[in-house]
Amino acid sequence: MRHTILFATISLLIISCNKNKFTTAPQLTYKSVNTTELRKENVIIFKLSFTDGDGDLQDSLLVEKIVPSCEKSNFKQKYRLPLFPTTKDTEGEFEVSFGYAVPNYPLIKAPQCDWNDTCYFRFVLKDRAQHTSDTVKSETIIIYK
Repeated sequence: MRHTILFATISLLIISCNKNKFTTAPQLTYKSVNTTELRKENVIIFKLSFTDGDGDLQDSLLVEKIVPSCEKSNFKQKYRLPLFPTTKDTEGEFEVSFGYAVPNYPLIKAPQCDWNDTCYFRFVLKDRAQHTSDTVKSETIIIYK
């Protein structure tokens, strides 16, 4: 009996580890950020990776900045993905950058309340078939006034 339970447990682990990483809905993974403290004239760069089984990952990326202590500082923005060659079982990495008072970068506004923003960012991918990835979240970021 003990061997049967052990064999069943090992079999379940092997089956769950062999899941195909390419699915109809895009898969998004948060990798890292270059800084967790953002000051004026700095750039923040988030690194993300993705997989897509259909090869139709050419719609948009939703980015949200969530500041629990200051709702006025929150933002939600959808960005069109640049066109790139895709095939079935596409995978890759990309960066999402924002500048805090830095020209030529998408803008991060200064904190809208009387204190620094202690926030996090969320990211969601959408493909042409309107399938969405799971939401991934950054670690806590402090944006100084």
